[in-house]
Amino acid sequence: MNKTLGIILIVIGAAMLIWTGFTYTKKEKIVDAGPIQVSADKEKTVNWPPYLGGILLVGGIVIVATSKKQ
Repeated sequence: MNKTLGIILIVIGAAMLIWTGFTYTKKEKIVDAGPIQVSADKEKTVNWPPYLGGILLVGGIVIVATSKKQ
């Protein structure tokens, strides 16, 4: 179980180092007056610090290295 968790952390950490965030589009209502509705697409960005990916990567390596062989 620990080895699987370590491998998952390694993969997530490496992905977070490569991609430092992502962008998505959300449709928001601007005017809602009875039958008339006006909406606009707003672009939202989610970013995370690169050192967080490094911490997860190192943590995953430590877990895999210290896990017992079965």
